Amino acid sequence: MPSVSVTVPAQRRPWLAYLGPACMVSVGYMDPGNWATDLEGGARFGHQLLWVLVLSNVMALLLQSLSAKLGLVSGLDLAQACRDGYTKTVSVTLWLGAEIAIIACDLAELLGSAIALNLLFEMPLVLGAIVTSLDVLLILWLERRGAGRLEAIVCALLVTIALCLGVEVVWAEPDLAQMSAGLIPRLNGENLYVAIGILGATVMPHNLYLQSGLLRKTSDYPAPEQRRALSRSFWSTALALNLALLVNAAILVLAGTVFAGRSPPVDDLAEAHRLLAPLLGATSASILFAVGLLCSGQSATITGTIAGQLVMEGFVGLRVRPWLRRAITRGLALVPAVVVLSIAGEHSTLALLVASQVVLSLQLPFAIVPLIRLTSASHLMGEFTTRPLIRNLASACALVVILANAALVVRLVGDLSETSPRAASLVATFALASLVFLVWIACVPLRGATKPALAEPLRAAT
Repeated sequence: MPSVSVTVPAQRRPWLAYLGPACMVSVGYMDPGNWATDLEGGARFGHQLLWVLVLSNVMALLLQSLSAKLGLVSGLDLAQACRDGYTKTVSVTLWLGAEIAIIACDLAELLGSAIALNLLFEMPLVLGAIVTSLDVLLILWLERRGAGRLEAIVCALLVTIALCLGVEVVWAEPDLAQMSAGLIPRLNGENLYVAIGILGATVMPHNLYLQSGLLRKTSDYPAPEQRRALSRSFWSTALALNLALLVNAAILVLAGTVFAGRSPPVDDLAEAHRLLAPLLGATSASILFAVGLLCSGQSATITGTIAGQLVMEGFVGLRVRPWLRRAITRGLALVPAVVVLSIAGEHSTLALLVASQVVLSLQLPFAIVPLIRLTSASHLMGEFTTRPLIRNLASACALVVILANAALVVRLVGDLSETSPRAASLVATFALASLVFLVWIACVPLRGATKPALAEPLRAAT
């Protein structure tokens, strides 16, 4: 957690004080991975996948609300609660999966920022990834000056992203009838992979760990104050996530309006940047696109680093110096990013970004299921235990993600069986083992976790 002390307990802060943490969380819903999946979805299928964005946003709001409740009521973040609620073996397995998801997310953010620097300044992608990784120094500098400044920087970046894309959508003049038709669910073998990528890019595992940590309480408060805190957190999160929905919809609509039906299809962020100016008839269109992408990558790396720190501390209790902890988190993403860029080159960046978001979708159930279990545990949540209706809705979200992932795995195994039966067998075995593990964490009795000893001052970025 960022080592930031505040003097006002989270439960007693005004409504607007919850907007900063909500914006920090919403960053993950409009990062470069979202840009890649939304761009590919719009360029290949027009406005057909708009409904996936809306559904994903509704799911995200429900799950992020549960994450905030866990932190505000129990005083535990999701990683800590998993460590207390499950056996060490299960907890370590969940930690490794969370680290894989964070690496995939950071890989997308580094790639996105590197691409943006290349588009704006013609900086080589490998050098751009290295330069981008130095944002850890910015995080340290901002944290020393208080959480408010860190949140202000992130909010400013979000506003810049929204303005850049808003202007471009206005220039594109999208067809409202086609946009409305895109809200009707349609799914087939062709768009399944991209739809799952959009889902993984929107509902991100590390954000469930992040929000529970940002809003983690440190003292017991009367129930009315806790209810007020939960209400303020919910509406702040709803506002921030709906802004993220508009940003994602703007990218998909822009791509669906400008790039859909082109032959060959636009399959690269750099190609999209190059074509925007002549197609929209505005020379600044390409610059706005690159600036928005850079802001997206930089804001997401900040929150991704904080989430990685939460996961490391919460699951394994590893406490090291702040700069070293952040260096480890960033290094886990930098090494694969540099390797991938060196080997695959510039023309595979969009495919790599989409693939990273599919990895997030595959990891997502292993964050959702423990979250539902823990917020439904009366020994941990007391009178704020999740009601059956909300628990069933959250379980339905988990089921949607699991079924979508299962369909993707079945398709992958089918494709591999024709070219590499051994690889198909390995993927099927791993998928089956993952399913068994998922069923186990959904059914095994939780250990008698208790609330932690709570003490002031509050150490959270709220």
